[in-house]
Amino acid sequence: MSSSTSSTSLPSGLAVFTTFPDVLFIPEMIFGGLVWILIASSRVLYTSLQGWVMFVSVFCFLLTAVLLFLYTCGAHGNSSSWVTLDVICQETAALFYFSASLLEAIATSSRLGSLLFYRENIAASVFAFITTLLYVIHMTYSLRRWKSS
Repeated sequence: MSSSTSSTSLPSGLAVFTTFPDVLFIPEMIFGGLVWILIASSRVLYTSLQGWVMFVSVFCFLLTAVLLFLYTCGAHGNSSSWVTLDVICQETAALFYFSASLLEAIATSSRLGSLLFYRENIAASVFAFITTLLYVIHMTYSLRRWKSS
């Protein structure tokens, strides 16, 4: 019984970088940062669509960075409410990134503008879908941890 309890607790310190799904914080930040950079550098054709993508990429990047920092510092103290907070954050990020991925793909499919901006939007779409997949995987394993806690 104690082994299942210890496996459901949130890691702290450097263990964040070695436990699954928490190790996904790093690729989420890398790919989310790439989306942020590509959207910021591309020509904005549809301000409302790409504005949402920019908001999502910045918001989720900061959310992930704050959670990573708090987990590394051990601020959660293995409280069960932090496991719930983790699930809520991952669900929100997955939903936001899914909508942003679809909107970026729609904005890219119009293919207005130069070839350079078209390629940047294609790359942003691909990285947004990769980031969505990472957040969905993280959410799934966070839900499993939450259910077993």
